[in-house]
Amino acid sequence: MEGDSLRSLSMRPGRRAERGCKTDLQTRDFEGGFFSPGKALRDPIRMIWQRGCIRLFLVSAIAWVMLVLVALLFHVWSCRSEISFLSALCRKDSKVLVILDAIGFAPKAQHRCSIPLADDPDAIIIPDKTLDIIPKELLYIEVDNQFPPLFGGHQSWSEREDSFKLSKSMMVHCGFIQNGGAEMDLVDIKYVKKCKFVVASGIFDGYDTPHQPANISVRSQKLFCFLMVVDDVSLNFMKKNVSVRIDKDGGKWVGIWRIVTLHHAPYDEPRRNGKVPKILTHRLFPQAQYSIWIDGKMELIVDPLLILERYLWRGKHTFAIARHKHHKSIYEEADAIKRRKRYARPLVDLQMKIYVYEGMEPWSTKKSTLSDVPEGAVIIREHTALNNLFSCLWFNEVNLFTPRDQISFGYVVYRLGDAFKFYMFPNCEYNSLFILHRHTREHSSAIEWVKNMTEFKTKGSGLRETRGGLGLWNPYTADLSSVKLPAVTRTSLAG
Repeated sequence: MEGDSLRSLSMRPGRRAERGCKTDLQTRDFEGGFFSPGKALRDPIRMIWQRGCIRLFLVSAIAWVMLVLVALLFHVWSCRSEISFLSALCRKDSKVLVILDAIGFAPKAQHRCSIPLADDPDAIIIPDKTLDIIPKELLYIEVDNQFPPLFGGHQSWSEREDSFKLSKSMMVHCGFIQNGGAEMDLVDIKYVKKCKFVVASGIFDGYDTPHQPANISVRSQKLFCFLMVVDDVSLNFMKKNVSVRIDKDGGKWVGIWRIVTLHHAPYDEPRRNGKVPKILTHRLFPQAQYSIWIDGKMELIVDPLLILERYLWRGKHTFAIARHKHHKSIYEEADAIKRRKRYARPLVDLQMKIYVYEGMEPWSTKKSTLSDVPEGAVIIREHTALNNLFSCLWFNEVNLFTPRDQISFGYVVYRLGDAFKFYMFPNCEYNSLFILHRHTREHSSAIEWVKNMTEFKTKGSGLRETRGGLGLWNPYTADLSSVKLPAVTRTSLAG
């Protein structure tokens, strides 16, 4: 018993020491923990956090970003403002605005102005048809004996040269070569025969959906055929995305638009296919006396009868088109096409060298035309023999060379000289005729990025078009090696 008591007393100091050791360890753990003052003094990151530097930095960064966004929004708003003081603060050529526009955050304000339209479509008197003088009779080459058959035919350089020589009776290439593609359904051929007044548009490769015209009078609804020309790809796209109505005769409709399908696309390039209804409207709709062409991404907002009165009948014109906003010389436009990669650079240069060799000078104030470069998205015309000839010759250039029709328009005007007269109206009025919508998707093809001829010749590249632009590959009648392109001064960052 006494031994047990002594043993118990002897163990107490050890237990006290053990308890003291545990307490000391707990104290150390507490002092060395993450939230302990001692740890905070030894950890610089915790010290910075406690002092609030990180929070201050984050708040400052957020405030700076917000300030930048407010400044950018003010910059964009001032550029679009109608207040003269705010508009004066804007640098419309600034890199900031260009970058924002490129990514779609700052669409450029449309350059619009009011159009002096007539007040009442019902009061407009439709004039008699313009008499044809030269040419009085225009016929088209429709059979090509060469193989394979091409929509534009195998036009030789000599045939091209002869087509610019005016005479009372003429026969020219004008697309629609037999078995060359772009065939219409019989139901559509029957329908368009009754169309004397036409509003035409076109969608190819599914890049757009039809936009319904606005402000159309009852008289114009009865007078005009609204014809939307599409390919099979676009028709299938429409059937999936918009309501397509089928009438009792089998005709297809999207709202006011009668859908006209062209089967067997004549070209490899969708943009070149789009030039068929745009330029050769008189071939697709041979009974039409007047036509207004608008590109597929546009929504027409002016009554078509008022358009004919304003741009044709009031000034006794037969062909009207808007001026390009930025360029007056085709060489300026060609330079912009290369810069923006809208077609192969070497092929654009080759077309321009041919035009230089054939005497096409850069635009200057000495010329009788206000500009050599149009905004081709709206074309207003009476289908006279001369206007039809102009359209054929314009299309032949698009068929032979590049599909960039704005650089060939001025050349054909130059070749026809004073015989072809047209009205070129202000660009601001052009922008007041429609609302511009974005494509459903952006077009791009490999040929747009080609920098030199070697890339075309690379085995298996597949870059060359097989049914269009063949004039750039057939040897030209003269040596172009010494031809120098005119110097171009870039007049607009937007162009």
